[in-house]
Amino acid sequence: MEMEKSTKLGLSAPSEMRTKVLTESQIANLLKLHDSPMVRMLYLVGGFLALFLGILGAVLPILPTTPFILLAAACFARGSEHFHRKLMENKITGPIVYEWLIYHSIPERVKRWVYVLISLSFGSSILIVPEMWQKIMLVTLGSILAFCIWRIPVRKIQ
Repeated sequence: MEMEKSTKLGLSAPSEMRTKVLTESQIANLLKLHDSPMVRMLYLVGGFLALFLGILGAVLPILPTTPFILLAAACFARGSEHFHRKLMENKITGPIVYEWLIYHSIPERVKRWVYVLISLSFGSSILIVPEMWQKIMLVTLGSILAFCIWRIPVRKIQ
């Protein structure tokens, strides 16, 4: 039963089960639907917009993915139980949200992967753009993004 609950939460590894896991009551506390149907609809639209931007962030170098996925989870928690559960049970987005909810950090391997992707995307963009001011702007934006990523706490997974 415990393994089944953890798998549904996106925490399938046995080592993850020994660490802190969200209980059903904690999950229920995350879901706080708004009373007004109109406001719920606005949250739903905001959730889909944030999810769309998060998906774009997976392929565009300047747009971050994780903050938009977290925003989508927060919007869906207030707008739609169905879409909130879908997002939380998704094999890609679920672990991102749970990692942040449980540990307020990202795994070390993910942070290394982010640095590699930032270097590749910004490096190739710097080689492509013709103007010097564009190259300087990309170096500046990449540096700011790398600094922001550096500030996020790291969790080492055994």
